[in-house]
This record gives sequence, structure tokens and C-alpha cells, in this order.
Amino acid sequence: MLVPPLVELARDVGRHLKAGHPWVFRKALAAPPKLPAGTIVDLIEQGAFVARGYYDPHSPIAVRVLTRDSRERVDPGFWRVRVERAFALRRALFEGDDVDSFRVVNGEGDWIPGVVADLYAGFCVLKLYSAGLVPHRDAIVQALAALPGVRGVYGRDEDDEDGQGPQGRVHAGEAPPERIAIRERGATLLVDVRRGQKTGLFLDQRDNRTALRRYARGRSVLNCYSYTGGFSLHAALGGATHTESVDTDRDALALARETFRANGLDPGVHDFTAKDVPDLLAQARAEGRRWGCIVLDPPAFTKAQRTVESATEGYAALNRAALQVLEPGGFLLTASCSARVSAEEFFVAVKEAAFKAKADAQLLETRLQPPDHPVQTQLPEGRYLKMLVLRRR
Repeated sequence: MLVPPLVELARDVGRHLKAGHPWVFRKALAAPPKLPAGTIVDLIEQGAFVARGYYDPHSPIAVRVLTRDSRERVDPGFWRVRVERAFALRRALFEGDDVDSFRVVNGEGDWIPGVVADLYAGFCVLKLYSAGLVPHRDAIVQALAALPGVRGVYGRDEDDEDGQGPQGRVHAGEAPPERIAIRERGATLLVDVRRGQKTGLFLDQRDNRTALRRYARGRSVLNCYSYTGGFSLHAALGGATHTESVDTDRDALALARETFRANGLDPGVHDFTAKDVPDLLAQARAEGRRWGCIVLDPPAFTKAQRTVESATEGYAALNRAALQVLEPGGFLLTASCSARVSAEEFFVAVKEAAFKAKADAQLLETRLQPPDHPVQTQLPEGRYLKMLVLRRR
């Protein structure tokens, strides 16, 4: 075994790592080393071992911790064991459930920092969030390819920062089809893992999509930032009288129509509107249009702490506009995927929206990300997804 290079920590950093925090920022190193991306390093404090991780000279997070056990080697077997443990949890979570697609690896939440892998009906889609993982990619791919039922591993780790670039390639096994049909609790969703956002679908909203059914029954539903129409589909299957999916991505709306057909629903009796959401809400208010149920699932409003205040103002403005076109007795399902905006800050923004919209509201549910997106307790930043369910008086 090669002895990892030693990297000295700045003063008082070691206690955070010993408590379980998995990130070491560049400024937390006594002297950033000149090492290639992916080098396994031992972090030390006054000469004593603290943790072992991989180095990334290109990221503000210089080292992501893999283990606090000095005896644990980081080799192909390390990645295999971590991936197998993560997969075993998912098998237990979804045993007997009508779900064939889920997140296999959720980065730091599964103690495999920077690695995200989603499984879509046998096809695993990989996204790496650090250049420090590239030298270890083959070992990670082999571990994923060896999982039961995996037909192929497709990499979105070659794409741009948001996983929406034109690249991506087959790392192992079969190439994914243009459309993967997945099962989601009585619904069939069509996923484009090659060109879709992130790995193809927002699997973290699965439980919220199915929860929508009970609120949508017998009501008209407006699905804002609809992407490929997952919320709209579950609303229609749950007995909504009509759905309208709104997104600026025409390709996503076209796939939403295909998804409706795949479930035996006529897309011609539903609306798929290519328009900016704030513009549509403003126009609807001017025209006196209202809906019995509204879903707000916008992209992240901020990824930096310095813009949290403007992000919360944005959430307040968006929710105010939605509440102004929500029928009395109607339901608002509103989400935030901004990790920097806490659950309390998001609630305050929505509360402010209700006040300014002059809409008395009841909070019925506070929902978080599903269990296949686990959060490491020492990394609260991992609790990114929040959804509030409100009823307007």
C-alpha cells in the first residue's frame, strides 16, 4: 500500500472532521499541496492522523473525506463496498413498493462524497461532482455495473456543471434507450437520461408527486416549472378534472405529452404551456383565472450564501402570485430545492407571501426529500429539498 501524502490542517479544523463533517475547504489547509486531482491524502493535525480523502485542486472544497479509519485503504474494494451498502439500503427501502427507479448513491449522504448515481429501470446514470473523482471513476463504474439488475452505466459526469450538456457516454454494459419507461406507484414515467436535466428526472420529488393525488382529486391543477410533467401525470391519474403544465422547455413539454399517452391519458384534454411562470401567473390574475390546486417546483433560487436574502424574496414573490390565483379551499404545494435556504427561511417567505396576497392559509404538511436521498447528520447542507402543503381558506 502506498503511503498517502500528508496534508496539515489549519488550527481547530480537525475537531469538525472528527465529528463527521466530510468537507475540507482550501482555507482550512495549512498549506494547499501541489498534487494532481484525485490523490488520496491523509489529513493530519499536529502530526496526528485525522481523516483520509481525495484531493481536488480545482474546487473550493479541497479534500472530501472518505474515511476516518487510518487502516481503511481507498482502493477498488473500498468503492465496491460503499456502493453495495448504499444499494442494500435501497433494496430494503423499496421492497414490495411499485418503484423500479431510485437514487442508488447520494454522495455525502452515503459516505461517497461527490458521487451521485440514479437507477432508471436497470440503467444507472452517474454524475461526478468533483474532478478529484475522475481517477477513481473506473472503480466506481465497476461497482455500479456489478449491482443486481444493472444493465448499463451511463455517465453524465462528462457534462457541464448542471448536467445538461450535450455529452455523456456509456461507461459499462448497454446504452440506455432514447426513452426509459419507469414505474412509479401506478404511473409510467418516460425519462430522457441523455439530454434531460441532471440525470434525467427529479427522483427526489417521487413521494411528493404521489402525495399530490389526494389533493388533486376533483380539482383543476396548475403545475408550474413542470419539466416532463410528473406532477401533472399523478394529478390526472388521481382524478384531477384538468391539468396545465407550464415550462419554458418545449422538449420537456413534448415528453410530458408522450408520458400522458403512455398512461392511457389523452394529452389533448390537458394543457401544456410553453411560458415563463411569473408571466402566466400575472396574466391569469388579470383574466380572473383560478385553479383548485397549484404546484410550484422551481429551480434553485440560490447556490451561494450571499444571495439567500434575494432568493427568499423571490420565493415570497412567486408564492404570492400563486396564492392570488388559487381558489378558496384550494391547495398549494410549494417547493424549494435551494440548499442554502433553510426550511425555516422558506416557511417565512411563504408566510410573507400569504400575508401580502391577503390569503389566510393552513399548513397541512411539511415534506422533505425521500429516504433514498439520505443526509449525513454532520452535513446539514444535504437537507436541500423542502415542500410545504397549504390550504387556502
